[in-house]
Amino acid sequence: MDTYTLNAHSAAPTGVRMAVHSAKTLKVTMVTGQDLIAKAGSMIAYNGYVQFDAAPATLRRSAEEMVTGEGGRLMLCRGDGDLYLADYGADVVVLHLNNEALSVNGATLLACDASLQLAIEPVKGIAKLSGSGLTNLVIRGTGWVALVSRGIPTVLDCAERETYVDPDALVAWTTGLDLKAKRTVKASALIGRGSGEALQIGFKGQGFVVVQPSEDTGDRFKIRG
Repeated sequence: MDTYTLNAHSAAPTGVRMAVHSAKTLKVTMVTGQDLIAKAGSMIAYNGYVQFDAAPATLRRSAEEMVTGEGGRLMLCRGDGDLYLADYGADVVVLHLNNEALSVNGATLLACDASLQLAIEPVKGIAKLSGSGLTNLVIRGTGWVALVSRGIPTVLDCAERETYVDPDALVAWTTGLDLKAKRTVKASALIGRGSGEALQIGFKGQGFVVVQPSEDTGDRFKIRG
């Protein structure tokens, strides 16, 4: 069989902990002692010896529900080999945190090193959008994180000027940025997807924001009562 046309789809080289393969597949190099947290059901292939278990009890249930939806689950992956993950054909984004924190739209988290801390924390600066307050998933520590985007994502630097984002297109942002909400009433028919007033979130400071080229109609944040 002539496999020339398949060469572009062969596995990414082994050696890096996380690598993007063909844009829509994550390859994770598994090593004993370096466990991985991932969305249950996201495994599409693996080689070597990889074991899948329920997420550790130390992971707060609220964080698990923010990532997977009500009643969803995360899984703990361990072993030696190459693990391939995907999430319904979404594009994969790989980041490495170096004693840093990233605020993530929970539904976009595909996998992360189990050594990282996952916590639900208040979103500061836009609490006025809800009398009960808003929360988001924060990933903190040193390690690898893989997110998914509905289309090729855009990374926007917020250091030079304030950047406004449609919350339905928001994937993640650097913690420590100053946030503020902005409502645009007159232009709602032009820039808002719904029939009400258009809402944007402004970001300013040393850091970046990741947005996707598709607006998710699901909840971007969780409301805490």
